[in-house]
Amino acid sequence: MHELAITQSIVEAVCEVAGEARVVRVRLEIGNLSGVVTDSVRFCFDLCTRSTVLEGAQLQIHEVAARARCCECNTEFSAENSIVLCACGSANVEILAGHELRIKEVELQNV
Repeated sequence: MHELAITQSIVEAVCEVAGEARVVRVRLEIGNLSGVVTDSVRFCFDLCTRSTVLEGAQLQIHEVAARARCCECNTEFSAENSIVLCACGSANVEILAGHELRIKEVELQNV
């Protein structure tokens, strides 16, 4: 399960920025073509945040829908899975969204 390593990296990055401040909320963006299972990240988050400034923090995940543009007919369309084909039959596409994996926001507790 690579989500554990990904979640550990997210927690380490947030801890580094937060210092000693208590983290209240972490908001992530995860694209549906990223290969990251959001439910697994949620599960791992509670494990990885124990005894850190993130313990008890709320995790919000915004799942980013995949979008692509066909390089042949210039049509933009939703991509439903990792095999991205345009309705015209072309596989020559540019992925516009869906590979995201980023920390979008961190909210710290007011003292």
